[in-house]
Amino acid sequence: MPISYNEQERIFRLDTPRTTYLCGLAGSENFLGHVYYGPRVPDDNMGYLLRLEERPFTPDGNPGERASFYDCFPFEYPAWGGGNFRQPCLRTAQGGGSCELFYDSHRVFPGKPPLEGLPAAYGENCSTLEIVLRDPVSDIKVHLLYTVFEDVDVITRSARVENGGSAAVDLTAALSASLELDNEDFDLITLHGSWAREQTIDRRPLASGKQAAFSLRGISSHQFHPFLALCEHSAAQEHGLVYGMSFIYSGNFLAQAELDQFNKVRAVLGIHPDGFSWRLEPGASFQTPEAALVCSGEGLGGMSRAYHDFFRRHLIRGQSKRRPTLLNSWEACYFDFDHDRLLHLGQEAAKYGVELLVVDDGWFGRREDANSSLGDWRVNEEKLPGGLKHLGEELAELGVDLGVWMEPEMISPDSELYRAHPDYAMAIPGRTPSLARDQYVLDLTRREVRDCVYEQISAVLRSAPISYVKWDMNRPLTDVYSPSLPRSRQGETAHRYVLGLYELQERLVTDFPDILLENCCSGGGRFDPGMLYYSPQIWTSDNAEAVDRLVIQEGTSLIYPLSAMGAHVAACPSHVNGRITPFQVRGRVSLPGCFGYELDLDKLSPEEQALIPGQLEEYRRCGPIFRGGDCYRLASYRENGAYDAIMAVTKDKSAAVVSFVQVRSRAYRRSLRLKLAGLEESALY
Repeated sequence: MPISYNEQERIFRLDTPRTTYLCGLAGSENFLGHVYYGPRVPDDNMGYLLRLEERPFTPDGNPGERASFYDCFPFEYPAWGGGNFRQPCLRTAQGGGSCELFYDSHRVFPGKPPLEGLPAAYGENCSTLEIVLRDPVSDIKVHLLYTVFEDVDVITRSARVENGGSAAVDLTAALSASLELDNEDFDLITLHGSWAREQTIDRRPLASGKQAAFSLRGISSHQFHPFLALCEHSAAQEHGLVYGMSFIYSGNFLAQAELDQFNKVRAVLGIHPDGFSWRLEPGASFQTPEAALVCSGEGLGGMSRAYHDFFRRHLIRGQSKRRPTLLNSWEACYFDFDHDRLLHLGQEAAKYGVELLVVDDGWFGRREDANSSLGDWRVNEEKLPGGLKHLGEELAELGVDLGVWMEPEMISPDSELYRAHPDYAMAIPGRTPSLARDQYVLDLTRREVRDCVYEQISAVLRSAPISYVKWDMNRPLTDVYSPSLPRSRQGETAHRYVLGLYELQERLVTDFPDILLENCCSGGGRFDPGMLYYSPQIWTSDNAEAVDRLVIQEGTSLIYPLSAMGAHVAACPSHVNGRITPFQVRGRVSLPGCFGYELDLDKLSPEEQALIPGQLEEYRRCGPIFRGGDCYRLASYRENGAYDAIMAVTKDKSAAVVSFVQVRSRAYRRSLRLKLAGLEESALY
C-alpha cells in the first residue's frame, strides 16, 4: 500500500515510486508534525526527527514552555496562536485569531475525490489519506487530504475547513499546504517577470526571514508564478535534491519560504491571506485549492519531468486532443480585416498546409480598436457578411479549420451591454472604477452575469464550424467588490470571482467537448495549473520574438510540459521589441511547443516562404516527441548568454530529438560538443 499508518510509532507514511513522505503524532494532545519528505526510505521508524526529546519538549512533558514548543515544532498544518510566530496556514477573526489543532481521526481510501468547484488532479491508480484535525474550543475541523499516485512522484495536498460549532466563524487565512524542512544550504527558485517577459527563473540563496512569490492582482499574474522550489545549492539539472510546490489555482496566491532562528524552513502555499476572508456559518465548510508537491533526487530536471508527467496524466483533461498548426490573424492585420482579407489568409494557410485560421480580436460588435464592444459577443456582419458561419464554410472547402478569439470576462464602457447593465462591471460604491486597456472586469461572482456572458459566447460557437477558442483576459482585478455580498463579506469576492471563472470554463468544455480551448491572459498572465485543467494549452507570452522566447519558454518548461506552451513564429522585426531574427531561428524556437504563425505569410520573402513546408514537416515529425516525451535541459541561453538546447526522449527511449539555437557566436571558436541525456546507453540512435 502506498499509504499506511504505524500505530506503534504513530507515523503516517506515503510512498510515491521514488519518494517517502512521513508525518506523525506528538504528545498526549496529539499534535500533528511533519517528520520527513525525501528519497524513499525502507521504514517509518523516524519519529526521532520530530526532536521530541529535545527542549522545550511537548507541553505535556513541560507545560511551562508551551509557547516555546509552538515556536519550534514542525506543524503539518500550522494555525495561528499559542506561540506559533511563523506563517500560519489557518487563522480566524474570532478569539484573537488563535486556533489549536489536534489529531481527531483519519481514514485511507482508494482513488481521489474531486474538489467541488475547483480544478484538481484526477486518477484511478492513486490512494488518498484524510487526516482530521480539530480545535476543541471553536470546534473547527480541518480535513487534510493527501493523494499519492502510483505512476508519478507527486503528492497532492489540500484542506477543507469545517465549522462544527454553533457560531459563525470568519477565516482570514486558509492555505493549502505547509512543508517543514531542515535547511540543507537551500537555494530558493521562483519565476518572475512582467508582460512580454514572463516566467524568468530566479535562483538565489535562501536567507533568514520570509521570501515570497505572490499575487494580489486577482490573477496568478505575469509578475510572479504560483510555484516555488527549494534545492541544494549544488543541485543542477540532473543531480541534487529539489523540492517543488505548485498551486492548482488561478487567483491571488502566496508561495513563501521562511527561514527561522533554528535554521529550519517553513514553506507554505495557498490563497494569499491579504484581502481574504470567508464566512463559515455553523455546519459550512471551505475547500482550499490543491497543491502539488514534488521531491526529486535527480535535480531540477527530475522535478520538471515529474511535474510534466503529472500534468499530462492527471490534470490536463484535453491532453490527447489534436494540436493543429495555426495561423493567427493578430500580427497579420490586427483590427484591419474583412471577410475577403481573412479568406485570403486562409488560402495562404492552405497553400502551405497550415491547418487552422484563428480570427483574433475585432470580429464582434463595433470593434475597430481596443476601446469598445467587449461584452457584445455578436458577429459584425458589416465586416463579415454571412457571419463566422460563411467564413468557416469557405475555409472548410480549403481544408482549413476556423478558430476565434474571445475575452468573455471583460466589458467596455462603450458597449451595448454596459449601457444596459453598468452594474455588471466590478466597482466599489462611491469610487471611480479603474480602467485598464479601456475596459472593466465583469462581476463573475454573480450568476446572472455569468449566464449573460455564456449565452452570448455559446450562441457564437453554435453558429459556425468553430474548432478552437482562444480565451483571453487582458487586465488585473482592481475594484474587487460585488453587490451580491454584504460589506462584511467582501473578502470573499476575489476567490468567488475565480470560482465563477472556473464554472464558465467548465460549462464551455462540457457543452463543446470537441473544441480546443487555449487560455491566454495578455500572454502568460494566467499560465497556471488551474487553467490547464480546462485548456490543454496556454498562450505562453504576447512576446513571440525568438531570443526572448528562449528565456520565457525555459522558465515555463521548468514546471509545465511542452505540450502546454503556445509557440508561434511571429512577424519580423518583432512587434514587441523590434529585434530582427532569422525566420529559420523563429521556427526552431517555436518547434517544441504548440506550433503556429502570427504574421502575414504574403509579406515573407520567397526564401522564407520556401522554409514553411519544412518547418511544418519538422513539427509533425518531432512535435509528438517534444509533447509526450521526457524533457532534458542541455543548455540555457539565460545562463550562458550564447546558446540554448533542449532535448526530448520518447517514453520507450526509441527516439529522441534535440533543438539547438545559437544566439551569439565568437570569432575563431571551434564547434560545441553537447552531452545528450536520457538515452538508452546500449542503443544506437
